[in-house]
Amino acid sequence: MINKFLLLLLCFLITDLTAQKPSPQMAQLEEEVKEWRHHFHQYPELSNREFNTAKYISEQLKKMDIEHETGVAHTGVIGYIKGGKAGPTVALRADIDGLPVKERVDLAWASKETTEYLGEKVGVMHACGHDTHTAMLLGAAKLLKADQANLQGNIVLIFQPAEEGAPPGEEGGAKLMVKEGVLEKYKVDVVFGQHISSGLDVGKITYKVGGTMAAADRFVIKVKGKQAHGSRPWSGVDPITISAQIIMGLQTIVSRQTELTKEAAVITVGKISGGVRNNIIPEEVEMVGTIRTLDVEMQDIIHEKIRKTATLIAEAGGAEAEVEIDIGYPVTYNDPELTRKMIQTLFDTAGEDNVHVVAARTGAEDFSFFAQKVPGLYWFLGGRPTSVNQENTTGHHTPDFFVDDASLMLGVKTLRQVALDYMSADQGDMGR
Repeated sequence: MINKFLLLLLCFLITDLTAQKPSPQMAQLEEEVKEWRHHFHQYPELSNREFNTAKYISEQLKKMDIEHETGVAHTGVIGYIKGGKAGPTVALRADIDGLPVKERVDLAWASKETTEYLGEKVGVMHACGHDTHTAMLLGAAKLLKADQANLQGNIVLIFQPAEEGAPPGEEGGAKLMVKEGVLEKYKVDVVFGQHISSGLDVGKITYKVGGTMAAADRFVIKVKGKQAHGSRPWSGVDPITISAQIIMGLQTIVSRQTELTKEAAVITVGKISGGVRNNIIPEEVEMVGTIRTLDVEMQDIIHEKIRKTATLIAEAGGAEAEVEIDIGYPVTYNDPELTRKMIQTLFDTAGEDNVHVVAARTGAEDFSFFAQKVPGLYWFLGGRPTSVNQENTTGHHTPDFFVDDASLMLGVKTLRQVALDYMSADQGDMGR
């Protein structure tokens, strides 16, 4: 009995020591993940143009001897690890595209890349952390490949392009991957994803059951009036004044006509154009904006109210309004049963005190297209260094965006562990 007790105690001590000090193999992997992240960050590419990024991912997968295909949804890469035992197929997803933002962060591996976007020369930057997502998925892939013989199922690695949106006139992103039949081809049962957050402390994870990120739809309103001399507005119909009234009317849809205790909603006009000089009332004004909703029923109601508000205000002013609404990303929905099943895994990898439930965000994610087809879970991973105060946090999609390399290994371990634990749960055993 004493020998068994001592042996058990020794096992606990070794486990505790390992938890505090990474093994040489894990330390080496961490350096590799950092190297991958720095490469992606230094050489970002825009949506549907991630040719070199895809090539680099493919090269790393080849080194790991992971079966994969390229050219999926233009520039996507899909890796496949067939487990040694029968079980479910788990997909792990990372997005790989950058943004048309010129970097201002002082890093040895800062982006100096430039390209053309919508006819303008722009800088290119990983201003939303997709470089970390890609590097972390490669890290998880290496660990899962090493354990291939023991896997109780299969792994699909989705390196997805164009999450930030395909260029005008092109298809892309998760929507195109789904359209091309990626989930059916690999018989995916469940999909997991994560997003780095510059506003969340390194070592922390947040999640929400159900709708966690908003649907994002684009609208265009064209107000057609009657051109006139700026000194004689009564001789025409001023689409600029009417557009101003429409903009204010759109805001009352959210503040006065939407049940905000149910879910949040946002209507934003991001662009307005019309006229050529100071003394001419133009014939037409165009407004372009975004609609963010977290509930499908509310989404339909708000769309209808936008059409009604714009057309009736324009009619009251003697003008005509044409409203087009393009359906964009759906609500990013965390399957309730899957989320509850995997909460313990999040606790185990980050520590229960470091995992928190949060309110939904009005940002959008095209991971939602995968989660429409199979149960999905999407969480947020802390990227803010502990040395940076909350008020000094740099926002996503900005030139000063920054997340710490110290966040990477928690992301690697979490991706790996949700896959392993889901497979174990499917076999009726969550114990480790």
